[in-house]
Amino acid sequence: MRFFSLLLVFALVLTPLVAQNKPVTDDTITDQVKVKLANDAEIGGLNIDVDVKQGVATLSGRVRTDKQRSKAEKVAKKVKGVSSVNNRLEVRPD
Repeated sequence: MRFFSLLLVFALVLTPLVAQNKPVTDDTITDQVKVKLANDAEIGGLNIDVDVKQGVATLSGRVRTDKQRSKAEKVAKKVKGVSSVNNRLEVRPD
């Protein structure tokens, strides 16, 4: 019985460690960037398109200010798996 308890503890400790080494797909990164952008107070209501290829996130669409453009890039860069950001957002004050 003690052996099985140790085995269970060992399995519970190692499972998260093994799962962390799993590579993040571009689709997962895309979804995470979109969620982070949508949840941001400054840029959440804006229509920003996100495309990710080999970890490079491309942002496109329109924003009202340079500050929003910069903020969108910073938010995208913080997402796990994003290696760089190609910021193609256009600033149009409307």
